[in-house]
Amino acid sequence: MEDSSGGTRQRPGEETSTAGSHRSGTAVRRSVAAVSSPALAVARLTLPGVMDAEGRVDESRLRMHIFKNGGVCPSERGLVWSFLFGMYPCSSTALERSLLQEQMMERYRVMKRKWQQFLPSAVRMHLNGTDAELVAAVSYFDQRKALSQQQTHDQSEEVRDRLAFLELQAQILFERVTFDQEELREATRIIDKDVARTNRDLSYYQGEGSANLLVLRDILITYAAFHPEVSYAQGMNDLCSRFLEVLNSEVDAYWSFCCYMEKFSKDFRADGLHRKIELEAALLKELDPHLYSHLVTNSMESFTFCHRWLLLGFQREFEHSDALRLFEILSCDHLELISQQVDQARYKERIAQKCSSEDNSESQLHAINTDFTFELFICAAILLENREFLLRCRDEVQLIQFTSSLQGTLELNSTLKKAEHHLYNYCKSCAWDYMNGCCKTTKSQEEDFLYQLRSLFVLR
Repeated sequence: MEDSSGGTRQRPGEETSTAGSHRSGTAVRRSVAAVSSPALAVARLTLPGVMDAEGRVDESRLRMHIFKNGGVCPSERGLVWSFLFGMYPCSSTALERSLLQEQMMERYRVMKRKWQQFLPSAVRMHLNGTDAELVAAVSYFDQRKALSQQQTHDQSEEVRDRLAFLELQAQILFERVTFDQEELREATRIIDKDVARTNRDLSYYQGEGSANLLVLRDILITYAAFHPEVSYAQGMNDLCSRFLEVLNSEVDAYWSFCCYMEKFSKDFRADGLHRKIELEAALLKELDPHLYSHLVTNSMESFTFCHRWLLLGFQREFEHSDALRLFEILSCDHLELISQQVDQARYKERIAQKCSSEDNSESQLHAINTDFTFELFICAAILLENREFLLRCRDEVQLIQFTSSLQGTLELNSTLKKAEHHLYNYCKSCAWDYMNGCCKTTKSQEEDFLYQLRSLFVLR
């Protein structure tokens, strides 16, 4: 991942005082997030070759740009995320997105109003009066609500009629949705606790921005109400907070969070996260058998110390702006082995033409595990960088102390380079083992090995 500008420039993760920015030690006055952001729908990306004249986005180029440049500039992050996480289809035009924005806004309002009418006691967060910041946040939040109502009143008759029709559609869509009162009440109770624990050191939640905690609360309750199969689990507040901070819009943050959870909600279930930790252990065994054996011998093979890293996408291990960069880099899915399955199949067909049917039937492929996502290589890079310390650990307690000591201390660019290096070596090892089993001559081994490596890293 390189800075393609060829000169000195602001790193993509170095935040300015735009919405969603943060700079440690700098006090920046914040306002409360907007209800919706219609201007985002018609905004244009300045990334070269990514958006056409009518506003359609080349998704492949967008993901490639994010990966190769190590993220995007803060000024464009909100717009980029609206496409990256699927809130807006990349194939949509600016005009289509304007209509979609209105539809999403009305649907969210109807959804939010439905659970509020069902559970009136949850409309306002219950405070004991000892948290002065949250008490002040309620006042700012109420001011925002009054302003939003005034803006709605000032809309033209044409706009009001159009929104009234969309509201009716939304009411019909959600008419038959029912809630479990006890489950929703319990989810709200946990959300209230976790929202209060959300990182308030971020400038986004300071001053008037403290009301954004209550915006975050409404988003999470709405999600829990309309996704009972997932509901709410601890850690979702930190993830959703990212979307709210970057998009600075309640409606946009909700729908982007929903899109993200469609793919990753399984990580918040015990079986889903257990599977991810198993994969991390398997990858470490491939990359460093000695370190893996040490952890197993000393009963540390559960890898619970990686739990928070993988669940929250290393949110606390890197400085905040770098954590946002890493989140979008991991989410661009640009360097994932799963995308190379077609290339591997094509290569197998090519190699079959050079090997006899007998040799081909007996050869055993050291298969590339396409479940090894790039975040697992990030995790492995951190472990291998601290290999000597880990080899001195003798129990789980020492491991947990080790992971806690890393919070906010890791350097992103060097970690990314190391993770890429480990991924390359893993692919090289798999390709070499495959060629040893399939190729007849030393010459064909060398030629086809290079072809295999080239195929592995073809960027579609």
